[in-house]
Amino acid sequence: MLDAFSRQAVSADSSGSFIGGAQLNDLKAFIAEGNKRLDAVNAITANASCVVSDSVAGICCENTGLTAPNGGVYTNRKMAACLRDAEIIMRYVSYALLAGDASVLQDRCLNGLRETYAALGVPSGSAARAVAIMKASACAHITNTNNTTGEKRKMPVTEGDCNALSAEAASYFDMVISAIS
Repeated sequence: MLDAFSRQAVSADSSGSFIGGAQLNDLKAFIAEGNKRLDAVNAITANASCVVSDSVAGICCENTGLTAPNGGVYTNRKMAACLRDAEIIMRYVSYALLAGDASVLQDRCLNGLRETYAALGVPSGSAARAVAIMKASACAHITNTNNTTGEKRKMPVTEGDCNALSAEAASYFDMVISAIS
């Protein structure tokens, strides 16, 4: 796994140069946005259970065949596995967001994900839709614009625009969707 600092060091080392110029400015920006990044990760992890269960409930409501006999989440065991897998995806997205680098997500979560789901008979469309629902919810938590049952559940966060962090997290979810589809 690489974080933003390791990535810059590896890049400079492979080109035989020092870290400077644009690379140094990127690292300065990463540090300056550190508290926002931590708040974004905290927003995801503090709400992970709700985000995951809502996404699975969402796909079950959209496709009632999933909970019917022979459906993808028909038994309690299959439902538990679906929730577990979604939690794992959320965990690795939060790791990537914290590090500012997708390598941990790619190496530890996405490699072979499509093949695993295919071998288990998990409908890729439903799995991708669940991740899309998680993406929307997590991004709303990051930007602190989530709205649940008419009441806003907002967290105290560092002041400033978090749209870039939300877009970064969205790109990680998009990687998962692409890997599943």
